[in-house]
Amino acid sequence: MLDDENREAGEAAEAGSAASFRAPAGGNPGPSSPLSSAAAPGPRAFGALRHRNFRVFYVGHLLSLTGTWMQSTAQGWLVLELTDSELKLGLVTAVSSLPTLLFGLYAGVVADRWDKRRIIVAAQCAALAGALAIAMLTGAGRISYPTLLILVFVLGTASAFEVPTRQAFFAELVGRADLENAIALNSSAFNASRIVGPAIAGLMIGGAGIAACFYANAVSYVAVIVGLMMMRLPRARRPAHTVGIVEGLREGFAYIRGDRVVKTLVWLIAAMSITVFPYAMLLPVFARDVLEVGARGLGWLLSATGAGALTAGMFLAARGTRIPRGRLIMGAGVAYSVLLMAFALSRSFWLSMVLLACAGFMIILNNATLNGLLQSRVPHRLRGRVMSVYVFMFVGMTPLGSLQAGAVARWMGAPFALAIGCGVLLVVLVWVAAKVPELMEAE
Repeated sequence: MLDDENREAGEAAEAGSAASFRAPAGGNPGPSSPLSSAAAPGPRAFGALRHRNFRVFYVGHLLSLTGTWMQSTAQGWLVLELTDSELKLGLVTAVSSLPTLLFGLYAGVVADRWDKRRIIVAAQCAALAGALAIAMLTGAGRISYPTLLILVFVLGTASAFEVPTRQAFFAELVGRADLENAIALNSSAFNASRIVGPAIAGLMIGGAGIAACFYANAVSYVAVIVGLMMMRLPRARRPAHTVGIVEGLREGFAYIRGDRVVKTLVWLIAAMSITVFPYAMLLPVFARDVLEVGARGLGWLLSATGAGALTAGMFLAARGTRIPRGRLIMGAGVAYSVLLMAFALSRSFWLSMVLLACAGFMIILNNATLNGLLQSRVPHRLRGRVMSVYVFMFVGMTPLGSLQAGAVARWMGAPFALAIGCGVLLVVLVWVAAKVPELMEAE
């Protein structure tokens, strides 16, 4: 779904801890909200899978994410073949994230006002068309760098509307008690596909060619669309509203400004998007020029990251952690930065795989817990808008991160670009720990 050189979103941008779900600060959901049950039981291991609608969505989402990771791997390789430029590789990632900067906040207002299932279906159809166009042009040998940028922008536009809507949609699928478990399971799906997709792509690039990966991604979108249509949902009611889009955005921003922990979390994810998340964009350079392992080696590097991340996601979904979530966010962020810096300095392929696996584990502990803590504090009526700001910072700041990483890598080399980003993030984390003590104590 997400093009996830940057998504983390993601879709990592996309995990929650299985710790106890607290009542959101700043207001309570209304009586019609799926989160409104005051006596809702606490989260259970894999409890979200009890809900049929979530199971249907989950299977389709898993297949689609596998296709997305195949395309992400093939796309990076294609750009290097077309341009042999790290800077242009960074520009592709930046263009894919640009729609989130342009439309992401508006998408949050749309998600709070319209039928979420229809929004997601429309976004998936647009993404299918874009992926199919890339596949056909690549297969015919007629793809060019400018054309690729245009089609990547189309895919990014679909993601700009789909991601915040999907984040808010989970609450309607599973209710309050299992929401964080659903987010953690979603992260597990994201990272399971992160293992399988790049490995398959590495084999397909060497065998069937780059275009085959793009065709596979186009077909994978069908799985999500079918799953969404199979859901049994009550007829959606358009919520009553008396304010315009601008006023709706102001309401979301006012809530974020009024909660110091929420505000810090949002800015923290922005800092990570600019400093360290561009490592995924640089991996093709590490595979080809630093470690000299080729397309198959790139697939294994991405799969190693996914293996660590999958382990973390499954751990959170099954057992959770008793460590206060604020401390876990900060500690995992520090560990992630140190591990990525060690990867930047490594010249051993096997050591690099181990370091990426450990880094993948830590980034999901960080992002998953951050997402879960954020959602636990947000009133349901503002969920779409607040999550759109989260996605805006997570994905929308990627153009800045990708461009700076690509430019630094162009002149100083990819290892230096990644190492300096990790160093900057460590400084930010230390500053946050000193200046926002309430985040360290957040449960």
